[in-house]
Amino acid sequence: MIKETYSSKETYAFGKELGEKAKAGETFVLTGDLGVGKTVFSQGFAKGLGIDETINSPTFTILQIYEEGRLPFYHFDVYRIGDIEEMDEIGFDEYVYGEGVSLIEWGNMIEDILPPHHYEIIIEKEIQKGFDYRRITVCEY
Repeated sequence: MIKETYSSKETYAFGKELGEKAKAGETFVLTGDLGVGKTVFSQGFAKGLGIDETINSPTFTILQIYEEGRLPFYHFDVYRIGDIEEMDEIGFDEYVYGEGVSLIEWGNMIEDILPPHHYEIIIEKEIQKGFDYRRITVCEY
């Protein structure tokens, strides 16, 4: 599926739509260049899960856990991991194979340990179509 958005508000809304449909045990891998809107998408996704608190990218903590929504939300940002073994140290498998929903920013960096069934969400800019334009591709594996 490909979705085109023309504002951060539309990117947020699409994230919210996917969050509303997310089911327990699902994993979403979010990829795209720096500044492409991964955090905005993540904020919408969390809202779709019924989470009202502020969502920030967990760049320095690797994982933020939100439990007040309809499902636990495990928000990973693996951009700064030095070694894939760091994921074992935080109990990665317990989260992605657990009862919540996992969203992993920069998940392509840990593709060797991703669950076999997951969704990849690729966010891309195309400056020719406008500064706020985003092409969001959702693939199921």
